[in-house]
Amino acid sequence: MKTFLVIGAGTFGHHLCNEFAKQKCEIMVVDSEEEHLGDLLNVVTSARIADCTNREALESLDIPSFDVCFVCLRDSFQSILVVTYMLKELGAKKVLSRASDDTQALFLKRNGADGVIYPFKEMAERLAISESNDRIFDCIPMTKDYYVYEISPRADWVGKSIKDLDFRNRFHMNILAVKDSEGEVFPNPSFQYVFKNEEHIMVLATDEDIRKVT
Repeated sequence: MKTFLVIGAGTFGHHLCNEFAKQKCEIMVVDSEEEHLGDLLNVVTSARIADCTNREALESLDIPSFDVCFVCLRDSFQSILVVTYMLKELGAKKVLSRASDDTQALFLKRNGADGVIYPFKEMAERLAISESNDRIFDCIPMTKDYYVYEISPRADWVGKSIKDLDFRNRFHMNILAVKDSEGEVFPNPSFQYVFKNEEHIMVLATDEDIRKVT
């Protein structure tokens, strides 16, 4: 079972704690204000009131014992930067820190962050893509260039199989799963799968390739 340290119990910190709890993980959440921790007490393994910009406070948490440390502070970017730096100094195995833009991300990585989280940027990106195209229902960024898109099949695909269309070679996309009209997901469809109007497909594709088929 993995153990996680979540520093900052704002909106994003709350979501992280709740989602990790669903996965039966061990979670410690830390915030400088007691009122932000109240509704998490029944969700997390432990909760602490502490100012994590204070080195002694961080040292008391036994940082090396956590698999991943998340820096989700609501405070100034300087606070996020300081906490990220100190976590790595204190032996953190992996630090993921919240950033608002690419400039913040650059500074965080230079100061020890193993990865950067863009909660608002990523949500805005997903909404912009899905709401601007009636045939795209969701998208999840995977890399700088690739996304997982949930799309409806084109009219000229319906009634034909993946093999019939030579789908991967023709459209430069990989079909990861099919979602039926009830919302049930079936991963890794065979080449014999026949496209249906009422179903959606999940594909791994670039933005350029997805625009050619939607």
